[in-house]
Amino acid sequence: LSSLLPEVRRIFFEGGRGIAMNGIQREAMLKNGLTGLLETSGEAAGKGIWRLYSREEQEKELEYTAFRGSLKAGDTEGLGDFTGDPHSLSYDDQIGSIGGGNHFVEMQRVAEIYDGQTANAWGIKKGAVLIMIHTGSLTIGHQSGRINQMITKGLYPKGIPHPDNGIYLLPERGGMDREWRRFRNTTRNAANFGFANRLFLGLMLQNAVENTVRAFGMKLLYDSPHNFIWEREAEGRKYYIHRKGACSARDMEEMEGTPFAYYGEPVMIPGSMGSSSYLLRGMGNPDALWSASHGAGRRLSRGEAIHGSDEEFQQFMKKFHIVTPIDPNRSDLKGRSDILKKWEESIRSEAPYAYKDIDQVVKVHEDHGMAGLVARMEPLFTVKA
Repeated sequence: LSSLLPEVRRIFFEGGRGIAMNGIQREAMLKNGLTGLLETSGEAAGKGIWRLYSREEQEKELEYTAFRGSLKAGDTEGLGDFTGDPHSLSYDDQIGSIGGGNHFVEMQRVAEIYDGQTANAWGIKKGAVLIMIHTGSLTIGHQSGRINQMITKGLYPKGIPHPDNGIYLLPERGGMDREWRRFRNTTRNAANFGFANRLFLGLMLQNAVENTVRAFGMKLLYDSPHNFIWEREAEGRKYYIHRKGACSARDMEEMEGTPFAYYGEPVMIPGSMGSSSYLLRGMGNPDALWSASHGAGRRLSRGEAIHGSDEEFQQFMKKFHIVTPIDPNRSDLKGRSDILKKWEESIRSEAPYAYKDIDQVVKVHEDHGMAGLVARMEPLFTVKA
């Protein structure tokens, strides 16, 4: 790791992403997700990170992505500044970003296999190295949420008290076609960006490994949103399931027509930074709305975690490898207590003692028929913004 981790920092945080795109590509990405990128990848072929982009492989991996990574949107409202000039390649500050909070890119080792048949079918072996990516749509998602709140708030009757929680309804009927189109477009813009962003983050880590260790192949197991609105039929009725901080956990029957028809939907539940993560298969429990957790869940607020045990924090830092924009060992930072204090607080807020016990969280999923255990992974290192 001595040569790999500095290269990871350079690529992720020191201008090494190399993701050149033009306006044609960004608009295609926002309107059509991964298929949009596939169709326009020739615009930047061979430049920077694009040398690792294989059209053939990416076309295959659409089958291993929820919604095939492509949700058709008819517009890119409010995103003109982001898309930029149609024919000029440029670099933006969003694509290839991890985002804040509990988002991460992590290299893991498979420590235990619980369901050998499923693990074998998914190409998971004990001792194998996996990459888990947890991030979303960044400021594109923030813009989507802002526009959608404006749409729904604008429909709210004047002269009556507004909801205390700030949640406004969007009626499905009653001449709201225009509002629904705008709502769908902006929501899908954000989801499409999220699919593309996770793809590029994976290629960035692959680039770091190939630059310092050796060339290797990466095969996608699965990619799915954990903040999105899903449409589904149940008992003859149409429903909308809003999974916020949750992931889809459909069973074998519901995955018919996909590579997961004999096993159920892959479910990835990361633990806190430095702890185990788990791979499970969906059991399609309707009482849980066909869903599972997307993480361990916080035990302490970020503020409480910052003031947690010094001894626990120091023990955690001794045995764990973490790559952040700041290298606290840099000689020019030794006298910058202000910068180092903020860096330590950001790590403390996501330290293991701030989160629930991931083993117990996963046991609840299995005990209640939400998802079945396939494998447990341990972290080798984590990249966090």
